[in-house]
Amino acid sequence: MIFFFHTNTGDNMSLWERKVNKEQPLLLTKEKEVDVLIIGAGMTGLTTAYYLRKHPSICVVESGKIGHGVTLNTTAKVTYLQERIYTKINSATNEKKAIEYLKSQRQAISNLKKIIEEEKIDCDFKRTPSYVFANTEKEIEPLKAEYHFLKEQNTPIKEATLPEKITTYASYSVDDTYTFHPLKYLEGLYQILKKCKVPIYENSKITKIEEQEGKYLCYSNHTIIKAHRVILACHYPFFLVPFLLPLKSSIEKSYIIVSRVEKDGGYSCISSASPTYSCRFYHDRKKNYQISLSESHNTAFQQDDDKHFNRVKDIFGLKEENIVEEYTNVDVLTPDHMPYIGKLKHNMYIGVGYNTWGMTNSILAGKILSDMIEYKQNEFASLFYPWRRNFVQYAKLPYYLFGQTKSFMGAKLKKKKDWYPHTLTFKRVDGKSLGIYIDDQENKHIVYNICPHLGCSLLFNEREKTWDCPCHSSRFTLDGECIKGPSTKDIKYKG
Repeated sequence: MIFFFHTNTGDNMSLWERKVNKEQPLLLTKEKEVDVLIIGAGMTGLTTAYYLRKHPSICVVESGKIGHGVTLNTTAKVTYLQERIYTKINSATNEKKAIEYLKSQRQAISNLKKIIEEEKIDCDFKRTPSYVFANTEKEIEPLKAEYHFLKEQNTPIKEATLPEKITTYASYSVDDTYTFHPLKYLEGLYQILKKCKVPIYENSKITKIEEQEGKYLCYSNHTIIKAHRVILACHYPFFLVPFLLPLKSSIEKSYIIVSRVEKDGGYSCISSASPTYSCRFYHDRKKNYQISLSESHNTAFQQDDDKHFNRVKDIFGLKEENIVEEYTNVDVLTPDHMPYIGKLKHNMYIGVGYNTWGMTNSILAGKILSDMIEYKQNEFASLFYPWRRNFVQYAKLPYYLFGQTKSFMGAKLKKKKDWYPHTLTFKRVDGKSLGIYIDDQENKHIVYNICPHLGCSLLFNEREKTWDCPCHSSRFTLDGECIKGPSTKDIKYKG
């Protein structure tokens, strides 16, 4: 069976990586040539590969382990009841696009359900009512507008009282939504792709792509893959040009706490606006867990992880003795609240910017991208075209520029951060900035604390014991190994 694991070297572990099976990874050691190369083996990458499983020349590469990235830390809610996203899309673009987006999300749920049922994938896929609620008085009317939009589109939304102690001012629910175990889903896809002889290479980090004689030379840490077509299914592309994603998106960080509860609540919920309150339940056939998420924020403007975790505990009234896991996740947000899916340039495709709704949008991306590879029409391809233009994109450009500058400069002033532990120091050696952390066993961990991606200073994450980039969410272990892009290089000290 498949061997998922979490790359975080601290004590924090995702709920989804508990009790998963293991097997030896398939390693890429020789030069290879394929028609289609998929970079990334998370939800988008493996779903795309599943749809292309009969293609004669395809392979998947993953920088770490299958499912080790954003998929690992998701709350795994499969729903089209997404805060107030439809009225937001309507304001940013127009009503037609909001209607199409709703249609796409419902189609994605249908596609996922079909894959799971036809392939008999055991991934705890469960029909689960979804609630959206107003947690402030001023949010009542905006949420009502969302409700009326969904009602006009013949969705089965209804007024309903949230079965939770959280104070609500209005709440609505739908019943045709789901929850599941994302790594078990990926394990199912892995086994199917293995039978179809679709190779999936782990620990194969692509560090550079060059176009040469109509093909792409993709350099990994071991060898070169020549591909006629490339699909970027990673969370954040590791190159700046041509897409300039930092100027078309922002990074949002969320704080997740898993706690034991007496019974499965049997629902999922989310607040309609910030501050985000979100939770769902999971039963692993022995124990019941509540997955609570809150304190989502732009990484450019806040960094105190300890404070945010404590706020999640307060918001949901979580008792310390019931908490089993604490971890964070990051999402790429776009100005018009819709993902970028499609052709980036000649024979290169991308799926990115899922706006915290990766479970539906990754399934959607898998179908759109595979249809493009097979020259099929897809009704949603134009909606998510990566090079689309609208007013809100231009309007938000100053905001993105300010955020990039603030996160870059703010991290440079990290020595003034009052939440850093006394065991952390910074100094310069031979003109290089170093971060030095001393653990509980008095072991010294030294790294270069500049992100190799675009030069941002890294912040130390005391809760998860990692070095994090506030600009574009790269992550490194205590000793400097890159465990999450867009960085493709380590920060290990070579002194």
